[in-house]
Amino acid sequence: MTTFSDNFNRADSTNLGANWVEVSGDWSIVSNQLSPGVSGGTVVLRAAGAMASNDNWAQTTIAATTAVSQGVWCRGDTTLDNGYLLRNNGSNWALFKVVSGAFTSIGTYAAAAVAGDVVKVQAVGSTIKAFINGTERISVTDTAVTTGTNVGIRSEANTGLRFDDFSAADASVSVSGDAALSATATLSAAGIRSTGGDASVTATATLSASGLRTAAGNAALSATASLTASGVRTTSGDTGLTAVATLAADGVRATSTGAALAASAVLAASGTVTTSGDAALTATAGLAASGQRSTAGDATLAAAAAFTADGQHEATAGASLAAIAALAAAGTTALVGGAGLTATATLTASGTVHSAHDDVDITVGAPYSPWAAAQPHGDPWPTSSPHSTDWEVAAPW
Repeated sequence: MTTFSDNFNRADSTNLGANWVEVSGDWSIVSNQLSPGVSGGTVVLRAAGAMASNDNWAQTTIAATTAVSQGVWCRGDTTLDNGYLLRNNGSNWALFKVVSGAFTSIGTYAAAAVAGDVVKVQAVGSTIKAFINGTERISVTDTAVTTGTNVGIRSEANTGLRFDDFSAADASVSVSGDAALSATATLSAAGIRSTGGDASVTATATLSASGLRTAAGNAALSATASLTASGVRTTSGDTGLTAVATLAADGVRATSTGAALAASAVLAASGTVTTSGDAALTATAGLAASGQRSTAGDATLAAAAAFTADGQHEATAGASLAAIAALAAAGTTALVGGAGLTATATLTASGTVHSAHDDVDITVGAPYSPWAAAQPHGDPWPTSSPHSTDWEVAAPW
């Protein structure tokens, strides 16, 4: 947006300075005011610098007046052969369109110029307006002149005229009173739209070198993400992103920051899987060289036993094991631990069996004998005469 102003507060001179171009006539500074000259008909003065757009305005103060042509113009070319002019002829204000040097009135306001009047002409699109002392007096729609960036003053050369406090600028759209205004925006070199004044504009975004879109100002933007070298997406700012995981060299997936991840495990050299972090894992066991299984960490494992060289198996750690017994060289089974064992016995060389347990009970009673004392039976050896057939002494055979 381009602006221009001059209050003419400098020494009297016929040279207005580099900021002005005297299109016609001999303009000068007199007593800190602008004079159109002594005589010589209509004269034209324009600002050396042009406005940035075709929508612009120009304004000046009538410091001293007389009944001759005097006014201000905008949206003009360098010589005012085309543009819009607000002019007072001593009796009323008239708004003119100028096309190829031809002046046509398109609106009027009946009032003579008065010293101290602040007059302004404005062209925005096809709406052309005239203001007297800040009040809109003429407003018309006209499309005769659509381009022009020059502004200035047009007047009769007369010693009775003086101008002061000239200003001009590109016209920005503004609301009148409480009326609503549709948002307008300009497109910057970065591709971001910015609002005109306080108007709202839909959030826009720029695309950075990394491919991330960033919001313009405080506008909300849907969460975006960049893809890192490891293949993990990271969020832009504080936006939420579905948890992702990376695959480490050992084959374990790890979460991105604090995201939740299903428990995973690594496989140790012994063939045991262990948990990653605090995740729960079904108890596993390793097989030792002795042939017994041991638990991984604090997991519970059913009692296991090792088979020793003497043929007995032992419980692992504090696990419970059914009572077992060892067979000694003497043929006796000995109890392992404090478990109960049925009484056993050994067979000695004499053929006697001895109890191998100290708690075998033996009952002692009266002795048994086959020789009982009682009345004698009848004479078992009776005396009688010998039978004839018994032993006799006789002649030899």
